[in-house]
Parts: sequence; C-alpha cells; structure tokens
Amino acid sequence: MDGPDQIGPDYRPRRTMADQFRRFVRTFTTREGLIGDYDYAFLFTPQIPFINKTRRSSPFFGLEDKMPVLLALILGLQHSLAMLAGVIAPPILLGGSAGAHFDSADYQYLVSTSLIVSGFLSALQMARLHVYKTRYYVGTGLISVVGTSFATITVATGTFNQMYTSGYCPTDADGNRLACPQGYGALLGTSCLCSLLEIGLSFLSPRILKRIFPPLVTGPTVLLIGASLIESGMKDWAGGSGSCGMNPSARALCPTPDAPHALPWGSPEFIGLGFLVFVTIILCERFGSPIMKSCAVVVGLLVGCIVAAACGYFDRSGIDAAPVASFIWVRTFPLKIYAPLILPLLAVYIVVMMESIGDITATCDVSQVQVQGPTFDSRIQGGVLGNGITCLLAGLCTITPMSVFAQNNGVIALTKCANRKAGYCCCFFLVIMGIFAKFAAALVAIPSSVLGGMTTFLFSSVAISGVRIISKIPFTRRNRFILTASFALGMAATLVPEWFQFFFTYSGDNHALQGLLDAVVLVMTNGFAVAAVGGLVLNLLLPEDPEEEAQVMDGRENRGEDEGEGEGSNQSKKNDKPESSSTNPPQNSPAR
Repeated sequence: MDGPDQIGPDYRPRRTMADQFRRFVRTFTTREGLIGDYDYAFLFTPQIPFINKTRRSSPFFGLEDKMPVLLALILGLQHSLAMLAGVIAPPILLGGSAGAHFDSADYQYLVSTSLIVSGFLSALQMARLHVYKTRYYVGTGLISVVGTSFATITVATGTFNQMYTSGYCPTDADGNRLACPQGYGALLGTSCLCSLLEIGLSFLSPRILKRIFPPLVTGPTVLLIGASLIESGMKDWAGGSGSCGMNPSARALCPTPDAPHALPWGSPEFIGLGFLVFVTIILCERFGSPIMKSCAVVVGLLVGCIVAAACGYFDRSGIDAAPVASFIWVRTFPLKIYAPLILPLLAVYIVVMMESIGDITATCDVSQVQVQGPTFDSRIQGGVLGNGITCLLAGLCTITPMSVFAQNNGVIALTKCANRKAGYCCCFFLVIMGIFAKFAAALVAIPSSVLGGMTTFLFSSVAISGVRIISKIPFTRRNRFILTASFALGMAATLVPEWFQFFFTYSGDNHALQGLLDAVVLVMTNGFAVAAVGGLVLNLLLPEDPEEEAQVMDGRENRGEDEGEGEGSNQSKKNDKPESSSTNPPQNSPAR
C-alpha cells in the first residue's frame, strides 16, 4: 500500500462516515473531548512582580491533533481579539474624514461587513482547497487569517483627495466634502480588477517571486506604509483627522461642535485618553497573562473606552439607531473602474503579495511545519492564490483588499496551538461580531483620541515589520546603495506628499491623458509606491559584486543557513523530516 510520501504531502487517512460520527459524538459527550486535561490557568495567570513563578509548559497542538472543544473556543476567541483592532481600523479610516465621508450608518455597515468577510475568507485560507485535476491549492491549510489591508489606506486617502478636487466626489456650496458612495464603489471596482495581478502571479514559483521582489524591495515599502499611517493615528490621538485638525490654531472643536464632549484639537484631555490606551498596552505586555498579551491592543482600547464613557465622550445616538443585525450587501456601492487608481493599486497588490509570503513563512515556522521543499512551496502558492481570490471576493462583498495578518503568529507561538480547529473558531467569532450591528456601532462611536492611541501603536507595528524584513538583508555596498536611493525618494514623498501635485500643467479636454497623469501623480505622492518602483528598478539594473556575494555565502555557510530559505532560515533542517502533529515539539522550536 502506498504511504503518505507516495500519495502526496497533504495525505490523510480516510475515515468512514460511521468513524466520523463516532468521533463527533465522543468529542461532545466526554470530558476528554469537551475539556481535556489542558492547564487553562496558564492562559489567564498574570505575571505578578516579586513573586516566584514556577515554569509552566503547555503541550503543542499541531494542525490535525485532537483538541478539547473548550480550548479551541478560548484560543479561537483569543485569535479573533488579537486581530480585531486590525480588522476594524481600515474601514473606519476609509469611511471617515480621510476617506468617503460616510454617515454613521454606512460606517457601521463597513465595520460589520469587514468582520464578517474577514471570518469567511480566513476560513477559505485555512481550508486549503485543491483545484480539480491540478497541482494547485487555494489556501495554506494553516491558521492564516486575513483582514483588511493597511496598504490600501494611504492610496485610498490620496485618491479621495483627488476625487474631491476633480469633482468626481461632491462638495457643498462652502466646499465641505459630502458623502461619496460612488468614489468608494470606484475603489472597490478597481481593486477587483487589480486583484487579477496577484492571482496571476500566484502561479509563478515562490523562488521566482522572491527573486523579482526580494526583501531589498519589500522591506522599505512596508516600512513607509507604516510611517505614513502613523501620521493619521497621531492626528486622531490629538482629537481627529477631520476639518478640526486642518487648522489647529483656529481652535475648532473636535470631532464636531455638537459632540457630547467637544474640545479643541490637541487638548490635554484628548492627549491623555490616547496616552492611557498606549500605556495600557505596555502594561499588558509587561504584567499580563498570555491571553492578555496577545490581546493587549484590544485591552488598551477597552480601558480607553471605559474611561471615555465615564467622562462623557461617547455619542450614543449611533448605537441606539443601529439595527440589531447586519450582513453583507445590506448596503451596496456602484462598482466602477477609476483609471488613475489602477497603477497605485497594482503596487499595493505587489506589496500585499510579498507581505503574504513573509507572513505565511512565519506561520509555517511557528506551526512547526516545513519551511522549504515542495510542501512549503505549495503552501506559499496556495496562500498567494488564496489571498488574490479573497481580495477579489472582498471587493464584491463591498470591502477593500485583504491581506494575511501577522499578529496571529504571535498567538500561535505564545499558546503553542497551531490547530486549525482554533482557527475555525476564530472565524466563527469574527462572523458573530460582525452580524451583531450594535457591536459595530459601539466600535464606530469610539472617540478619535482613544482610537488614535490604539492605531498609532498598530501602525507602528507595520513599520517595525518593514524594519524586520530589512534586517534580514546582507548589508553589502550594493544593497546599502539601493536601500538609500529607494528610501530617500520614498521617505521624501511620505513627508511631503504634495511635492509632485503641480508637476503636470495639462488642462485640456483629453480625459484619457488626464487620467494617466492623475495616476502618475497618485503613484508619486505615495512614498511606499515610489520606494517600491525605485527599489525594483535598481535591484534589476545594478549588478551583483561577486566578491561581496562570496563573502555573504561564506557567512551563511558558517551559520548553517541556506540561501533560499527566506524568513524561515533558522529552521533549515525542517525539510529533512515530514510534518508532524506531535504534541511534543522539537527542542529548537521557537514556540517553546
């Protein structure tokens, strides 16, 4: 009889329907199936100072290990809370003063739908569906959760500014921006079109993709995405990124003059609320239990909301008016193609794709599965294809492009649970959170200063991800030159985004030419896009120095690394053994 190695990397013994039914009954009718013997106190015990702590070790749960139902639910909830802030932040920003200026009802719909779509499409990534009669898969088969991409925010913000300036989006007689559903629909339609790029690139070998888009190109790009987002987070921290923050010296009241506790932009009360959130996140990391550490951002947000509610900052009108339940397509937007947005979104999809490759590699690492070889390449290919399909489906479900989230890798490493049952429970909780519209309305009602304290931390983690990618690059003279050149232009465009807006002086009636010029302006005013294009061109044009390359290879050999391992180089020996779901992890595992 053929063994697993002959049948394929995803071989699993077949069970009859009777076996599956008996296993299901045992799971939900026995103490072992419901609760097991897991040390649940480990998840909830804080690190109290000056108290001698006994070292605890929890078992590792592999992809297909048996797992108690209660533990799967708890860890699934932990995963959903760990990614909650990242899922809700983009739709709030894109529908707010920096985006399409939606009313509270559309705000709430976007947040609800973002949670629902994230839950369903994360399950698609985890399921790892085989494409009929081919060697391709859709999904990774790991706990690879997806959420609304932060990379879209910077491009969308510039696009909406351009839309309001050109008259594509409406303004009132005083020049104040009105709601622009057609602009948001154009963003969705164009993102659906551009998602075909990632779907097409997914059929290339991961090694080819890494050669074309190496960390030398993607590292500075991700760093600049985070840097540009931090600006919006700090504006919210001080009171809001709307009209009240455009001219702080006018001391306009934020968020609006008729808000329950309106104050001028930059008031100490606003700064204090955001600082409370930030400090709470730090305290959770220092003293919190394992489950609090992975949910530190949500805990900080909760503490900030409690204090803000006690001090009268919350506006309950939106919560009271919100429906009990919501779902996808309760509200729709006209899908259109906005030509100037195509080039910037293509750059976004390349960044999202390379982020996905890095995050999937890290997920394989902490999940204790192979980080090179045919199975690993298949997971990368399936993850990139799955991400492209999820971006397409997300646009059709009225949500902007999705990307694989990295923060859940920390949950896996902390709890030593890579079991997909916990991942599916995470998807269940995300969908439930999204269906209950009152929950989304409460999230939308969070004061800007509280949200700013959270998003500033969150966006900074994006920038640090870029630094982590750069740190893996050998700092040869060539690489330093490429980093310097691409980062110089990218950072300059990030700090002074209007530098290229007056370059073209065309004012004729050729709409096709005007659309092309607008697209170039959008690319050149987004620092991450400038850095990506510059780094890509320089990496292809500048030749390698043979002597420096030889020195780099000698150094890798001395450290026992392999050139093709990417982010999983510290696990270079994993390809020598099959994937295991044993509850006893190897001694060199980072999850220990």
